[in-house]
Amino acid sequence: MALARETALGAYCPYSHFHVGATLVADGQVFVGVNIEISSFGLTLCAERSALSAALTAQARHITQIAIACIDAPADAPDYERMPCGACRQWIADLAPEATVYIDGCERDFQVSDLLPFAFKL
Repeated sequence: MALARETALGAYCPYSHFHVGATLVADGQVFVGVNIEISSFGLTLCAERSALSAALTAQARHITQIAIACIDAPADAPDYERMPCGACRQWIADLAPEATVYIDGCERDFQVSDLLPFAFKL
């Protein structure tokens, strides 16, 4: 989680001003990602998808842990305001179905089925 928080400092978020960092472990290696916002909001890249892309680009496939931190979230923000977006949940369901997900500020860890109980599958 500490690395996810540190990584979030590199986020490019001129619109939301929410710095998000993600760190994951895949095949024993650590990969990081940040959110990258552009003026066409639908094309913005979330930190979770950024980290997943980095891992797959490096040909790492077995993702076991994902840590997500939004360092600008208020300390009293409820868990539902800290969760990954729907697109990121689907990416995690497809690419890291067995991963344990840790979300900064949440008291517990999560499995994919907790985040997206009815994930789309082919």
